[in-house]
Amino acid sequence: MNQTVPVQASPASAAPATPARRWLALTALMFPVLLIAVDNTVLSFAVPAITLALAPSSTELLWIVDVYALVLAGLLVPMGSIGDRVGRRRILLVGATGFAAVSAAAAFATTPGQLIAARALIGVFGSMIMPATLSLIRNIFSDDRERRLAVAIWAAVFSGGAALGPLAGGALLSHFAWGSVFLVAVPMLIPALLLAPLLVPESRDPAPSPVDAASIALVAGGAVALVWGIKELAHDAGAPAAAILLGLGLGALFVRRQLVRAARGKGPMLDVRLFARPAFSAGLAANLLSIFSLVGFMYFLSQHLQLVAGKAPLEAGLLMLPGMALSVAAGLAAVRLARRFSPASVMVAGLLVNASGYAVVLAFGRDGSLPALLVGFAVVGAGVGLAETLSNDLILASVPPAKAGAASAISETAYELGAVLGTAVLGSILGAAYRLGVHVPAGLPPEAAARARETLGGAVDAAAHLPTDAASALLDSAHRAFDSGLAYTSAIGAALLVAASVVVHRALRPPIPGQSHRELSG
Repeated sequence: MNQTVPVQASPASAAPATPARRWLALTALMFPVLLIAVDNTVLSFAVPAITLALAPSSTELLWIVDVYALVLAGLLVPMGSIGDRVGRRRILLVGATGFAAVSAAAAFATTPGQLIAARALIGVFGSMIMPATLSLIRNIFSDDRERRLAVAIWAAVFSGGAALGPLAGGALLSHFAWGSVFLVAVPMLIPALLLAPLLVPESRDPAPSPVDAASIALVAGGAVALVWGIKELAHDAGAPAAAILLGLGLGALFVRRQLVRAARGKGPMLDVRLFARPAFSAGLAANLLSIFSLVGFMYFLSQHLQLVAGKAPLEAGLLMLPGMALSVAAGLAAVRLARRFSPASVMVAGLLVNASGYAVVLAFGRDGSLPALLVGFAVVGAGVGLAETLSNDLILASVPPAKAGAASAISETAYELGAVLGTAVLGSILGAAYRLGVHVPAGLPPEAAARARETLGGAVDAAAHLPTDAASALLDSAHRAFDSGLAYTSAIGAALLVAASVVVHRALRPPIPGQSHRELSG
């Protein structure tokens, strides 16, 4: 990556004097990065176990999965601004401590509401960690080549953690209860809490962006309303549509407030004029939709593997590992490919590869064919690696150096929103198809019958209390209903990714002023 990042630090925030201390400091920062990445994917494997243990409704189940990323996305930019003021290392340590403590508490939740609340708090503390790690890395490594290598390692650890999540989830759930996927946060963050105060220098921005409570409320409220509306649109058309309009309205007010504050010289929390840059917006679209496709695919594949194909959690994790490994490998290959071809071409190719993974499912996996689903997932993983790696580089390279910090925070926000919307949109479509297709036999208690109609996990739980013939009929109906939704989700996923490839291609056709394709690729 060829990116010049301004480093503004307080006098006490000089980089570690020796190369060894700088790389040791990076090592300390990698533990929270790894945890955040693992947490983004590990929960998908606990969904069936959580469904059986806590009996959530389909909406509650989606909130359990989504609320963490939703809160995280809404607070990334505000927490980055607060870290600039109070100290990035300090907010990192506060975030890591809270993340570990609340994760431990979440492991012992006894109701869906308790788990949703815990996941929301985990999102609050996670939003302190993500901006702080990258800001600290930029402050520690003042040499361009060292910093580029450090940022590359940061990205590799993030991608590797996402690949590790399904495997770790499968291994833990093969031996322990669902709460183990939350308890893993404690040992992973202890090294950071011990090493960071010793190795990582504190840094502050001497001219930080203002913390604007009204802007925070607008962006967070708009995101919650928008995603809730998308989730509930499959059940009803009234209130969810109103929520979507409310979310869009709050987003418009947020944009207007930032423009007004900038015009009055007060300093916006976020310079929304960045979105007028075609390369910047194209990179964000590629970033968001790449993660959208990956997380959405993982949501239904993990359930199919365990609840339809009958795989143990560890076996399911191993089956998904090649797809995640391909994502990491493609991400590492993207920079080399961008030296031979233009970064825009590689990004467009990545999005089209991503779409072709969904096309594989649409053509060969709509009846639940396991080989087709696994091949489709591997293709999606490769496409995500190509597109998402270069989209982050493009976002940073398409803005002036003074805006690099804001661009980084927005890029991370797009990543988290993509994860939220991937589950919300594709999960809601899948849930609607399931409810339309499942047939529940007579004789079940009303509560069990309602759960069986809501989720595949509920049907599996209800079948355990039925005679053999009735149980078999219910499971066959539930499996067919669940897999029938794969055609709809795959068609929508492929269409969105093809549309994104067209947008990126058109946005990047003119050369970026002052930058060549080679400069963007590094």
